[in-house]
Amino acid sequence: MQQIMPRYDVISLFPEMFSALTQHGVSGRALQNGLAQLQVWDPRAFTLDAYRTVDDRPFGGGPGMVMLAEPLDLAITAIKAEWRRAGLEVDGTASSPRLIYLSPQGRVLNQTLVEELGQAAALGLLCGRYEGVDERVLTRHQVLEVSIGDFVLSGGELPAMVVLDALIRRLPGALGNAQSAEEDSFATGVLDCPHYTRPEVYLGQAVPEVLRSGNHSAIARWRLQQALGRTAQRRPDVLARRVATQPLSGEEQDLLASFEAGKVAGN
Repeated sequence: MQQIMPRYDVISLFPEMFSALTQHGVSGRALQNGLAQLQVWDPRAFTLDAYRTVDDRPFGGGPGMVMLAEPLDLAITAIKAEWRRAGLEVDGTASSPRLIYLSPQGRVLNQTLVEELGQAAALGLLCGRYEGVDERVLTRHQVLEVSIGDFVLSGGELPAMVVLDALIRRLPGALGNAQSAEEDSFATGVLDCPHYTRPEVYLGQAVPEVLRSGNHSAIARWRLQQALGRTAQRRPDVLARRVATQPLSGEEQDLLASFEAGKVAGN
């Protein structure tokens, strides 16, 4: 079965910000090579007044402004129409197009959620500004809220680019070496191992001997040991989640124990 090229639609008051994604790096090459399609929609194009108004004061008072429901609703409706023309229907399956709103109140982004969103044939991302968006837009369109962390930003554009970069780099052909994606941090449920390149000695610090040995089996064991040990030290929560879903093998337990004892695998 031929893989469908994923489609990403972004609603943003600042479409030009996404040139960082479309013109540079892995994501830029992937989009330019046709591995995915990205379109940015400006809600100002869906306003019905001469001033192209996209925000207003909140009911109940308070500081700041709220993005109006109508321009956002019309933009989402236009995106859904494009999806239908492309033969994509919101049907509740894993590959069904999905709408997300970048919000600190949402589900926290992690690799599991990236993999989940990556199954969707199309994804619409709503970028809020000011104090947020009219809640009725979110309920009307059953939008999933997604957060990239417990902090506040000026808008949803940067979080949207984080989500998109995480999705695009996992597409087949996006990376020069497919193995790179397989060995990324979190892809295997643990952090990545340390990496080194030339020169062999820099300011008195040498590359670990095992990496210069040419013994691929020993190198693999060292990398696995370092990945497990780093995860246990730096992100025990990540290791706990990995163990809960996939218990450590006997070899992994031995490697982790040797790391904690200060022994280097592969020597």
